[in-house]
Amino acid sequence: MNNKHLFTFAACAALLAGCGTGMGGMGGMGGGSAAPQAVARLQPTAGNQVTGTATFTQRQGGVHVAGEVRGLKPNSEHGFHVHEKGDCSSRDATSAGGHFNPGGHPHGMPGHGAHHAGDMPNLKADAAGVARFDVTLPALSVASGANAVTGRGLVVHAGPDDYRSQPAGDSGPRLACAVITRA
Repeated sequence: MNNKHLFTFAACAALLAGCGTGMGGMGGMGGGSAAPQAVARLQPTAGNQVTGTATFTQRQGGVHVAGEVRGLKPNSEHGFHVHEKGDCSSRDATSAGGHFNPGGHPHGMPGHGAHHAGDMPNLKADAAGVARFDVTLPALSVASGANAVTGRGLVVHAGPDDYRSQPAGDSGPRLACAVITRA
């Protein structure tokens, strides 16, 4: 193969490799579509100062949830759940209803037997009152189906979830609430 053909082959290979890495505008060749995503912007309930953001990204094997919550008591632990209704209109966020539970399971700890689809690990605030989270929840989806989170509520509670008490883990009043919306 002469240098001219070698250059043409290398240029074609580079172009095709780019198509497989999600380059937009390539006519759908090679996965240019992004994974479904949703976002929740937590707002404080009456008398509280807790805020935050969570991003929900569909991945193979579940929904990846990542983000940050601020305004928590330093070095504290808090229940954190997807709730059945995307309604944060009441002053105490009870309008968000109970935990999201399309399968009718008992409340429990994710990754440890049966639990609500909306059960999530407790938030753990650092010395500055900030909690960062990064978890994949296999029982959820972003875009469609009975387990879709879009249009649901996301709630931060005052106390830790004990993962035993039914129906909701005895994690106390709601400090912040968000409606999960498609990004």
